[in-house]
Amino acid sequence: MTADTPAASDDLLVAELSEDALLARIFPLLPVGADTHVPPGDDAAVVAAPDGRFVVTTDVLVEDRHFRRTWSSGEDVGRRAAVQNLADVAAMGARPTSLVVCLVIPGDLPVSWVEGLARGLAAECAPLGVGVVGGDLSGGPVVVVAVTAHGDLAGRAPVLRSGARPGDVVAHAGVVGRSAAGLALLEAGRPELDRALVDAHLHPVAPLAAGPVAAAAGATAMLDVSDGLLRDAGRIARASGVRIDLDAPAFAADRDRLRSVAGELGGVAERWVLDGGEDHGLLATFPAGSPLPAPFRAVGRVGEGSGVSVDGVPAPARSGWDHFAG
Repeated sequence: MTADTPAASDDLLVAELSEDALLARIFPLLPVGADTHVPPGDDAAVVAAPDGRFVVTTDVLVEDRHFRRTWSSGEDVGRRAAVQNLADVAAMGARPTSLVVCLVIPGDLPVSWVEGLARGLAAECAPLGVGVVGGDLSGGPVVVVAVTAHGDLAGRAPVLRSGARPGDVVAHAGVVGRSAAGLALLEAGRPELDRALVDAHLHPVAPLAAGPVAAAAGATAMLDVSDGLLRDAGRIARASGVRIDLDAPAFAADRDRLRSVAGELGGVAERWVLDGGEDHGLLATFPAGSPLPAPFRAVGRVGEGSGVSVDGVPAPARSGWDHFAG
């Protein structure tokens, strides 16, 4: 069989196809966004930027660092790669418009896994009108998925981390702790205990539409909670020169959802809620007295000073996820 001989994807490895043949299988699976003027196929894509500016962010997933193929399908990784970048765009108050994806893959990777990754990207992007407009493809010893996302501010100012002021209300949209609990289940080899939590880790659901809604409602600061509630709240606190005090009772329902699994695994539900990352909710601050837009809920307040506290008790200096921590 030659490198370009058609065959069922389940029977093929990446090494059995040429680059062009592999791309020919991927491109039809990717969505063309509402703002895409020139889709993949030329040296570069063309995407509309009606605001005259565009939001840009990038993130990377590395096999055995951010995911494991033993428990993540190609579709899982594609959906996760899309969500973590789309959430960063939403956290600026922007509407996502397009993704560029760079993929490093080993030759012994099944082609069906790569096609699944493309389907996962499409599953998250197509409903939002977001196009996957190109990227790059290379060989390597492990799978690496690098995504760059773009967004449109629609004439509004971006919502930065540095805008929180004393007296503001701290609010959160989405869930917390579920991805961390799902990872704990996978690492313990007991995913059957709660498949919903496992799914929350493999392909989190982020409140992407809430970002532009928060910006329109006057959010003063916002970010994507990717590295843990305490760690990311600390980023707003440092950037804004304020103290953030979180209310523990505001997260009671999140803790209750995780207690049974924590009991089975010997974990602590509260730590998953406060330190667990990769749920990709949005943490924002709003002026006191202004109505909070759905689905945001009040979870604390902004005060004078520095750092983060929970019910007035200072949070540990090191919390959440750090790529280079020992």
